[in-house]
Amino acid sequence: MGLDEINFLLSLKSEEYYLCIYTQRYSNVVLFHHTGGVDVGDVDSKAKRYEISIENIMKSDPGLKAGCSTEHILQSSLLSGVRCPKRVRMLADFIVELHAVFDKLYFTYLEINPLVICKWNMSSNEINRCSKNHITNDNGQHMDDINDQLYIHILDVAAKLDQCAEHLFSSSLEWSVNGKMLEFPCGFGKTESKEEAYIAKLDARTGASLKLTILNPNGRIWTMSAGGGASVIYADTICELAERVKAAGGTSQGVRDLANYGEYSGAPSEELTYEYSKTILKLMTSGEPHPDGKVLLIGGGIANFTNVAATFKGIVRTLTEFKEQLQKHKIRIFVRRAGPNYQEGLRVMRDLGHTINVPIYVFGPETHMTAIVSMAFGLRGIPSPKPSKITSSSDALTLCSCSGSSCRDHVPSLNMASQNVKISECTTSNHRETSYKETLFTVETKCLIWGLQVKAVQSMLDFDYASHRTSPSVAALIYPFSDDHQLKFYWGAKELFLPVYKHMLNAMYKHPDAHILVNFASLRVAYDICMEAMQVDYISSDRNKQNGYIKHMHNDASTHQTDHSNNNSGVLTNTTQIKCIAIIAEGIPENLTRRLIQRSKERNILLIGPATVGGLKAGCFKIGNSGGMTDNILSSRLYRPGSVAYVSRSGGMSNELNNIISMNSDGVYEGVAIGGDRFPGSTFLDHILRYESNPEIGMIVVLGEVGGVEEYALVEAVKLGKIKKPIVAWCIGSCGELLSAANSNDGTGSGSIQFGHAGACANSLEETATAKNRALAKVGIHVPESFDELDLLIRRVFDELVRRGQLIPKPDCSARTVPMDYEWAK
Repeated sequence: MGLDEINFLLSLKSEEYYLCIYTQRYSNVVLFHHTGGVDVGDVDSKAKRYEISIENIMKSDPGLKAGCSTEHILQSSLLSGVRCPKRVRMLADFIVELHAVFDKLYFTYLEINPLVICKWNMSSNEINRCSKNHITNDNGQHMDDINDQLYIHILDVAAKLDQCAEHLFSSSLEWSVNGKMLEFPCGFGKTESKEEAYIAKLDARTGASLKLTILNPNGRIWTMSAGGGASVIYADTICELAERVKAAGGTSQGVRDLANYGEYSGAPSEELTYEYSKTILKLMTSGEPHPDGKVLLIGGGIANFTNVAATFKGIVRTLTEFKEQLQKHKIRIFVRRAGPNYQEGLRVMRDLGHTINVPIYVFGPETHMTAIVSMAFGLRGIPSPKPSKITSSSDALTLCSCSGSSCRDHVPSLNMASQNVKISECTTSNHRETSYKETLFTVETKCLIWGLQVKAVQSMLDFDYASHRTSPSVAALIYPFSDDHQLKFYWGAKELFLPVYKHMLNAMYKHPDAHILVNFASLRVAYDICMEAMQVDYISSDRNKQNGYIKHMHNDASTHQTDHSNNNSGVLTNTTQIKCIAIIAEGIPENLTRRLIQRSKERNILLIGPATVGGLKAGCFKIGNSGGMTDNILSSRLYRPGSVAYVSRSGGMSNELNNIISMNSDGVYEGVAIGGDRFPGSTFLDHILRYESNPEIGMIVVLGEVGGVEEYALVEAVKLGKIKKPIVAWCIGSCGELLSAANSNDGTGSGSIQFGHAGACANSLEETATAKNRALAKVGIHVPESFDELDLLIRRVFDELVRRGQLIPKPDCSARTVPMDYEWAK
């Protein structure tokens, strides 16, 4: 439509309306205001609001269209500001149709401003081609002259699609423009550089995650961060300390020192880390050398399953190739990493510094994660390297066969109050579960694993064995691409054979004591797997087997869900067999996640994830790769319960919290990573309420992040007195505002930063990390100045609880000896 036509439309007698639809956790929200246009003002406070619940959207009611109907709209007050009854009807019909498209095409946000209803001015040729049906005047009468009839026109629109749903539309034209699949642009106001485009292209080709955003090509501090959560924390700390140095009159440019934001995670291959690091070093060494030199931070938390030495191989190749450029630009390199095979990776990095004659400072889990940032800014001394007894992976893995007590020599002594209360011995019987409503994990917990995740299963079995469990926590595996068979694992030094089932229903029937499902399915099928599991009721007798019912369940699982006629005979009960599902896959579309949340709510099932590593309860049960390998289980004393429980968005940072808590308290009792998606299956509050009701837990640690509003539910619960236990909390992502402001001021126009997690993006002021931290502190929750001080605050709160006699530290004990994993020793 041309400018003349727009001016013509606006010159007609018309009304401009504002209309917006967006997604929330349990509903889609429709905002409408009868005076739209450029002067609409604060629509959040002015507009009428109408919610369409996910429950209604999921219903197959013939009277509803995507959970909504014209009559529902008309009965609400949404359109109360519109004077003409016929226009109200037209708008109601339009909103219902628009919402159906919104839901079908996986929109997350759709704003029309203005939406205009006006008379239609057409040429005689156009009139002949148009149907006169369903077009009326203000009085509701059909008109012979189409130019006197009313027409709805969209003058301006802004929309967001859920990019995670792209695979659902790859074979249809619904996301296509002129037959070509829709391409997602960069952030608003930002031009993608060729380096960023190259990394995005690599990211699209792999199941791992690679992200790169160039903030200031002339910045001094460059990062290669492992993990979505860790990458945000490093960016936060760099910006915070850079501003502090600048305010003190130092040479820092403040946040402008940070050159890039990026992360690699999900166990990328050597070739991928090589290409990723090469791209960063090309940018870092271009142009003239900086007078103060530059800094490269290769940081990360404690990995759960990524082979650190393997990912470092690609980075080592790049550093070796760029030897001369690194020397020319006076680049100092700081490395901090831990996780599977980290000792070998750090040894290689340490030796590399001598080989290429470049200063490389290397640290492991004994050093706080962000300490290398303080060292880079000169705010903390660089400790002299200590001679290591570990010279190979084999040496490192030998530690796994030692007793737990000898693996905790590094834990600093705590200022404990006099313990005049009797404490029982640390034995298996001491792990009895406290009796309260929502017991999640116990020493008797059994689970089913969907997917042939052999290493993850063996990791769980090693944890069970070290924790003195009497039986394995894994009951069976489910793998639909092969017939029923058995797989060999190890229970200590003994062989253990676990069944693998082709059908989930068969596995659930054969193992009625398995109440946890660990879903390793890919993002394309994870939703279907969860829905299938949630519709299965608990089987409480052998009558089904006698009647051949197991075959019938395979053919029609829905019958199993709805047939409760046999409740009195003991065959079925109106409860689900699965009580908790952990969804590991990331990239599940938001619409599907919200449907899972709704169904889990109806069936009283706790969801952990999507996009999570899971969680663990020390000495009882761990989900998949949570807690890492056996050496980390021992060093963080996860084989026996402590007194501190935590809940984190980030799965990678959950293992870092295990380390921090073990070094600054008596250890972890339970920890859950709820996942980094916008709508996690369970919230912070879901788990914190469980922790509050458990007398074995003395304090709680929360690691939130920018984006979403889940932290405010915690704030309200504390205000209402529902949560009284001391909480230490920090929301990561505070650098987002600083970076956006700095880039806006200098005209680079990078806009808001999309961090590594899908949900880590603030859509309003209240979703920023700074606003959340302020709100948390306001209600009395302990909030540090930065993540760099989180460990000190945890220690301070824990010691104070001990001093007051409000917390009695749990006794330590030895772990059962776990044989070496020779796969890592090769």
